[in-house]
Amino acid sequence: MAAAQAPARAVGSAAASALESRFPGRVVIAGRDAAKAARLGGVRADVGDPAGFGRTLDGLGDVAAVVMCVEPPDGAAARACLERGTGLVDVGATRRLLDDVAGLHPLAAASGATAVLSVGVAPGLTNLLARRAHEDVGGAERIDLTVLLGSGERHGADAARWTVDHLAAPPAAGPLRTALPGFGSRTAYAFPFSDQYTLPRTLGTPRVATRLCLDSRPLTAALFGLRRAARRPAVRRALNAAFRRIHLGRDGFAVRADAHRGSRHCAYALTGRAQSRVTGLVAAHVTAELLGGALPAGVHHIEELPVFACLPESLAEHGVTLHRPAPGGGSLRG
Repeated sequence: MAAAQAPARAVGSAAASALESRFPGRVVIAGRDAAKAARLGGVRADVGDPAGFGRTLDGLGDVAAVVMCVEPPDGAAARACLERGTGLVDVGATRRLLDDVAGLHPLAAASGATAVLSVGVAPGLTNLLARRAHEDVGGAERIDLTVLLGSGERHGADAARWTVDHLAAPPAAGPLRTALPGFGSRTAYAFPFSDQYTLPRTLGTPRVATRLCLDSRPLTAALFGLRRAARRPAVRRALNAAFRRIHLGRDGFAVRADAHRGSRHCAYALTGRAQSRVTGLVAAHVTAELLGGALPAGVHHIEELPVFACLPESLAEHGVTLHRPAPGGGSLRG
């Protein structure tokens, strides 16, 4: 049985729908809102209450995997899964929480459970593109990851809050102008996606920077123009409200990974629509592999597992396009 701990919104619903099509009758929706979960034929589960979450797992019986589509306050819910031998697929993108779960590797290995982290678009597909580019240059000395999100896509309150909260972090790198297929040349600004912290460990690349822009140039300029002001709680509240109301662009997205080693350079990119939907599809694909029993026990980031190397190609049927480097060079056109 696969249990999806998720709200009935974009990421959770996409993951649950894709898994239900592969494993009919084996998917259980779980969420903090008991009435909403019941309407979906699911159960109540609160990742903020580890003891209660554990009781929910026990009550469901033989739960093979949990797809975590909400961010818990700490790693306790992950521990509840792994100590029971239950697999975990985590779409979280916060460095502290991913580090908490990664620290459970000995527990997972001992119980025979597998956890896969950095699952989604960014982190997730960005990690896989970074690994390809890294290998193509013979071991990157620097990797630049660029993420363009559609400002017309409707995100939930949690996603808006996460973005605004991380906007307030001091930038770790300068802006970068780069070509993104289908969107032209764009300026992206430093943003603390978790890949810039995990890839130095998993790939051994000393310098990794992640940057963000929106498909709307005016919104990108306004958003990052307010970066310093966003350190004030009142400004963050106003930005959260604005994010939920303003939808000026479309729902297309693009991600790009550039790897550098001396004079060598290689770049890969992906484009698609509805980033939240694609995140759910990636989570479902990873969960299906986990349920197949072929993944090693322990806690792993997605790029550490070779079985997912061709995941970008497998998403073509869902409208995701992989853009490869030009023969003999690393350039990509916008």
